[in-house]
Amino acid sequence: MVVSVRRWLRRIFFVLLLSFFTITMYGGCRFIAVWIAPHDPYRVPQGQALKVFQHDDYQDNGSSIYERLRLFYWYGE
Repeated sequence: MVVSVRRWLRRIFFVLLLSFFTITMYGGCRFIAVWIAPHDPYRVPQGQALKVFQHDDYQDNGSSIYERLRLFYWYGE
C-alpha cells in the first residue's frame, strides 16, 4: 500500500482551512446578530412612545383541550 504524504498534507491543510473559515463565519454572524439586536427589548419606552402590550395571566374558562385546539386552528392564533 502506497501512502502519499503530499495528499495527506493537502487534506489536512484543507480541513484546517475549512475549520478556520467556518469559525470565522460563525463569529461574524454572531457579531452581526449581537449588533442588530436591541439591548433591552422590554424596557419602558421613552419620549412619546407607548408600550401597548400588557401581559394577561392565563384564565381558564372551563374549556377543554379539544375546544382550545379547535379555536386555535379556527382563528389561527
